[in-house]
Amino acid sequence: MAPIELYRDNHHACLMFTDLIEEDGQAIQANQFLIVDGDTGAVIDPGGNLAFNELFMGMGRYFSPQKLSYVIASHADPDIIASLDRWLTSTNATLVISRIWERFAPHFTKAGKTENRVIGVPDSGGHLPLGRHELVLLPAHFMHSEGNFHFYDPVSRILFTGDLGVSLTTGAEARVPVTDLAAHIPRMEGFHRRYMVSNKILRLWVRMARQLDIAMLVPQHGAPILGKPAIDAFFDWLENLPCGIDLFDEQAYQFPTGHIDPVTRQMRAPLRTAQAA
Repeated sequence: MAPIELYRDNHHACLMFTDLIEEDGQAIQANQFLIVDGDTGAVIDPGGNLAFNELFMGMGRYFSPQKLSYVIASHADPDIIASLDRWLTSTNATLVISRIWERFAPHFTKAGKTENRVIGVPDSGGHLPLGRHELVLLPAHFMHSEGNFHFYDPVSRILFTGDLGVSLTTGAEARVPVTDLAAHIPRMEGFHRRYMVSNKILRLWVRMARQLDIAMLVPQHGAPILGKPAIDAFFDWLENLPCGIDLFDEQAYQFPTGHIDPVTRQMRAPLRTAQAA
């Protein structure tokens, strides 16, 4: 399918690709993004090798990959930048990533490929020039990665939120923006309870995000959240969501007793001994 135009005017465009990964159950659905301002372009969270060919060819219909300025990564997970080597080979783009992942990124590439081609972003974030405008790199650490950023585009008023706001959907379902958050929460709740590190972090982030003029929240997996009512409801939900270490206690750290069956690749319950029986 063609990408979704999240925003377009005469000089600026934000495109979302939702269905570049074959939905066979082996890999999670993921969104990739292209932002163009005049003659300058950037891809956000371009994904792994599963998405590279389709994204590279698909974006070429809207912006020449050879003119790409940045490959921007919210963090360093494989579904974010496992295709980094191919982007650095095929374009002259610079990688933009958290400073704490700067020396890990070369593990995705051939030796020397990242030399003088990485902008390591400090924990405080910053403003990144993009054509006549700029992207704001917002701190989003521990949501879920130790070094993590979200990207706010003041022109479109879109906040690209990486793994925050994720819903587990198909590529087709991800094309339909969410305006009723209550009905959408079941698709988000399990992911956020496990992948966000603590409610404290969520509350700190919400306090920052409420200061922005946001038209749409767009995560790396699943559907965008559109409009002030749904976005405000999302903020309210996050502020009251126990997650991560809030939910763990000593029961989560016990010596394991189950066994992995290499034939079925499943976990088997421990054998009951006569004494246990």
